[in-house]
Amino acid sequence: MADDLDRGVRLADPDRWLASRFIADHRARADVIALYAYDHELARAIRVASNPLIMEIRLTWWREVLDEIFEGRTIKLHPTAQRLAQAIQRHGLARAPLEAMIDGRIEVVGKPRLDLDEAVRWADAVGGSATTLAARVLEPGASEEAALAAGRVWGLVLLKRAGMVDGPAFRSRLEQSLEEARRATRDLGALAFPAMVCATLARGDLLAAQPSSTGKRLALLWAVVRGRL
Repeated sequence: MADDLDRGVRLADPDRWLASRFIADHRARADVIALYAYDHELARAIRVASNPLIMEIRLTWWREVLDEIFEGRTIKLHPTAQRLAQAIQRHGLARAPLEAMIDGRIEVVGKPRLDLDEAVRWADAVGGSATTLAARVLEPGASEEAALAAGRVWGLVLLKRAGMVDGPAFRSRLEQSLEEARRATRDLGALAFPAMVCATLARGDLLAAQPSSTGKRLALLWAVVRGRL
């Protein structure tokens, strides 16, 4: 089951999958992959739905999964739900950021474009929450401020790639957010860094570049070696 999730994340979320290869502990890596698989399932719930109502129903299904996990009930026989439950229980993960990842997506259902404030809120709720959870798995005492800053960058990148935001004001905000993340992660421990390192790929998006998989791998490797975004 863990291998299936890993393959799924590799296809759906190749950049964060690449970043996860820098997690040395195999169990911790599998738990981070479970969080990314959950994130992918929430994104997929919107992508494959035919209308906003169906989108909300699919996202509500995942809220029910959280109910089952945190109330100690029998968990749905879904690979991601099962692995997510294990990761939550093993690391004592909080429900609030997992819920925020759902709420952030519900907030923008049916909106093809976002204004700058909406984009930042979405990036914090989705990218920031996922990164904070992943960092907690890798290093329980890791800075939440650093994780949120790096996750915000990654969330903004995802919105840009999806064509939901762009323009000079957005690019300026993304550049500012990347600089904030660089400062926030400057003294971060090595264990948590792979949860945040994808933020360094924002440079390519700021330059409107399309680096190859090899180029991304090298950029991530260089950031990990330096311990700097």
